[in-house]
Amino acid sequence: MITEIAQIEIHPGQEQDFEEAVAKAIPHFLAAEGCDRVDLHRSVEHTSRYRLMVRWETVEHHTVTFRASEGFARWRALAGPHFAAPPQVEHVYSVLAP
Repeated sequence: MITEIAQIEIHPGQEQDFEEAVAKAIPHFLAAEGCDRVDLHRSVEHTSRYRLMVRWETVEHHTVTFRASEGFARWRALAGPHFAAPPQVEHVYSVLAP
């Protein structure tokens, strides 16, 4: 499994709207081939900063399959207007787990 971590900066004052947009977008992620889980985390120190964490079977399930899908277009239409900057995305995998 691969975890996509997207750091997303939101326009100040739009946090609640962004969270609602992500809630509406989650079914589009979960319907995507290879998607296992979606979590949204908000920074305590930087309240307009979020980390969206999505578990994928492979990197390609995110970068090829999902990004070419209608689900991705819906995600960006819902959440994109709240972005203060393009998301910073990386993919990680576990090397040590209990």
